[in-house]
Amino acid sequence: MTTEAEIGHGSEWRRGDGADPEVFTKLAEITSINGISVTKDTEDATHMDSPERWEEVISSIKRTGEISIEMNFDPDGATTTNCLADVNSNTPKNYQFASPNDDVEWIILCHATGFELGVPMESKMTATATYKPTGKPGFIV
Repeated sequence: MTTEAEIGHGSEWRRGDGADPEVFTKLAEITSINGISVTKDTEDATHMDSPERWEEVISSIKRTGEISIEMNFDPDGATTTNCLADVNSNTPKNYQFASPNDDVEWIILCHATGFELGVPMESKMTATATYKPTGKPGFIV
């Protein structure tokens, strides 16, 4: 069977404007999108009659991971301005992950939690924007 794997080139992280209908604008010059994830906690439910003394667990809270978006830094660009404004806001905003060719589009309500610069002496300047999803992400089925 031939693989159906794809490279990430062409993927986008887009910022919603909150309008109805909502319009999403991509962040510029992204180099990496990491941390889009879900996990589920478990709670120990072992009791005195658990079969053969084996641990028993039940499902608990579902959690999302922190998302980090790495990009080339443009000090005068709209992406920088919007990322900093979002960190300063206490209101979550819709963001959209789009795979190459828009095969996958997930909308995730997030709080922007950080914006960090990387300023090496002999290389390009970079920035990392971080986001923490809140509520049920649009990619959970």
